[in-house]
Amino acid sequence: MQKHSDLIEAVRRNCDISDARYAGSFSICGLALRLRDLYKWENGLEPWVEKDPAEMLQWIDARENRWESLCTQQFLDLRLNGANHGPFDTPEVNAGLNPANLYYGALYAQRLKPTFFLAFIDGRLTAGGLPVLVLGDELARDLLTTPALNLDGNLIVRKAAARLHLWDQIAYIKKSGRPALEFALAHLGLTDCRPGTVGSNLSRLLAVQMDTYVYHEVGEVRDEIFDRDRWRSIIATHPQTPVELLARAGKDLLADTHASGPLRRMIRTRNKVGLALYAAFCDGLLRELFRELRPAFSAFVEKSNWDLIAEAVDSANRSGRRWAEMMMHYHAEGIRRGDAVWARGQIERRLNKHLESNQAHGRAIS
Repeated sequence: MQKHSDLIEAVRRNCDISDARYAGSFSICGLALRLRDLYKWENGLEPWVEKDPAEMLQWIDARENRWESLCTQQFLDLRLNGANHGPFDTPEVNAGLNPANLYYGALYAQRLKPTFFLAFIDGRLTAGGLPVLVLGDELARDLLTTPALNLDGNLIVRKAAARLHLWDQIAYIKKSGRPALEFALAHLGLTDCRPGTVGSNLSRLLAVQMDTYVYHEVGEVRDEIFDRDRWRSIIATHPQTPVELLARAGKDLLADTHASGPLRRMIRTRNKVGLALYAAFCDGLLRELFRELRPAFSAFVEKSNWDLIAEAVDSANRSGRRWAEMMMHYHAEGIRRGDAVWARGQIERRLNKHLESNQAHGRAIS
């Protein structure tokens, strides 16, 4: 990698600059989890390995001190084959990296945080008629442990990030998700749920989840309900608000319940493990929008009736459509009025009413 050492260093620097600017947008717990993942990547640790807390705290302190000197700096251009490229010029950079079997990613993620990564290409395949790049070891990454995304016409799976993401979901799963996780582990022949046992079988679980990650992206690309341009406009207009969270959760719901999405694929292939992991990890606002899932899965455990899951998915897809149409309506009206604050208020009022209804039925947000 000597030939691309300057490029690698520039990408890593841009990762640090982005982290420095946006670290404050995370909750204390959320930032701690992301820092733990970054620490494990930087030190080549397996996801389930926990080092001495004092050592990690020392590393975090050094990282935060570095951020203080970077938060006002501009992103660096990337020099490749004698030419300079902007940090978001991904097609041009990847054209130059292709002979080295490397892939560079740059995009705006949650909270409109710029996120960057550089990794080796492990394989190429297709899913739902779309090209998929499977990435392996990463040479640069930031705080975000994003397992999959779509960029420049490709679906991207980051195996290294996906392993960390999956382990985090298992290690920090809430009590409500444990029965579904235990169901999934039992169907893989794992009755011992201790970290060491689960860790040694993480590759088997990841193989199942990789399919879910890929077909979530397929569903997102194929979804025609939540217009992507308007979705991006909503995100850009209301960053770091409940409206952004709702837009992302609504888009995820439509992707997962799409005819080409992961849940329909699980139904077709009778993938009990994949379904159980989905039910186990479905949390936060997505769970509040997909309130049919947990009751349907509980009934499925007793009856093994896939029609129950299909009915829940159909209902959730209709619900996702209503949320998307509502958000696009108020966003468009807000533009017409020149009043984004009004639009935000209308959307948040609908969301709060929905959450209050869920709480009234015994599903308080945890």
